Amino acid sequence: MIDTTGVPRVPAVTRRAWPWLRLLTGLGILAGLLWWHSTAAFVDALRAVTGPSVLAALAIGLLTTVLSAARWRVVARRLGLRLPLGTAVADYYRSQFLNAVLPAGILGDVHRAVSHGHRSGDVARGVRAVVLERVAGQAVLVAAGLAVVLARPSLLGALTPALIPATVVLSLLAGAFVLIRRRTGAARTDVRAALDAWPSVAGLSAGALAGHVTLFLIAARIAGATAPLIDLVPLVLLALLVMALPVNVGGWGPREAVLSLAFGAAGLGSAEGLTVSVVYGVLTFIAALPGAAALLRKDGQAVPERADEAREHVPALAGRPE
Repeated sequence: MIDTTGVPRVPAVTRRAWPWLRLLTGLGILAGLLWWHSTAAFVDALRAVTGPSVLAALAIGLLTTVLSAARWRVVARRLGLRLPLGTAVADYYRSQFLNAVLPAGILGDVHRAVSHGHRSGDVARGVRAVVLERVAGQAVLVAAGLAVVLARPSLLGALTPALIPATVVLSLLAGAFVLIRRRTGAARTDVRAALDAWPSVAGLSAGALAGHVTLFLIAARIAGATAPLIDLVPLVLLALLVMALPVNVGGWGPREAVLSLAFGAAGLGSAEGLTVSVVYGVLTFIAALPGAAALLRKDGQAVPERADEAREHVPALAGRPE
């Protein structure tokens, strides 16, 4: 079946089954990790989290959230949408918290996109602003990963098995970008407008990425990893890229599997990789906790009642095939 924009559509039963398939896949990955490593890595990870690491997570989380919200604001303004920085930061915190507690890891972004779209009076453009902002962040991540691989090509052979999920993510991102451009003339205009702001967007994305990498390195150190930082950075870039896969459970699943595999391939031990991943997951959840307050705050802003409005405009953001 093909809709009026010329984009193929899958049967409704497939669209309904896809969210459950994502959830079951994420749970299956976690169950497999528990079976393979037992609960020791998870227990060790929880014991490693300390007061100073919690404060570091909150501070770094504030920095990365402000930078990411500023990136979103730049894109939104290029698309002609009003978005004050304070509102953007609150909405971004809210979306991160929802991503951390809900399956698939992207439902917070769906909420953010539709909410801003309602407030702006243009849901389609609000959704495109969020998709373009997220794609921009992933593009900088991919560029950083390629730079690391080119600088240390010896890592490529060891990490090849773990690169397969990353390739899937890149395919999804490319598909999302192509889909936006094919939808309408307005969408193509929005893409060009967002590209005009690439210096600011790239700079803000690089700053946010530096914050995420720093938090991962903190997690690695408190988890007991003693490998040089130059060996750990490629692993975190790989983990951050894989976290975009819409088959996780609140961010958990693919990240743990890939880091366990990557640490093992790099000779650092798969159990250590799993422990580091769990510590990082706990710290990222702590960093997103201010979003719970933003979610509960009653500020009179419009809250979307139909998250499926975002799916109508950009299926890639909602994480379902269409």
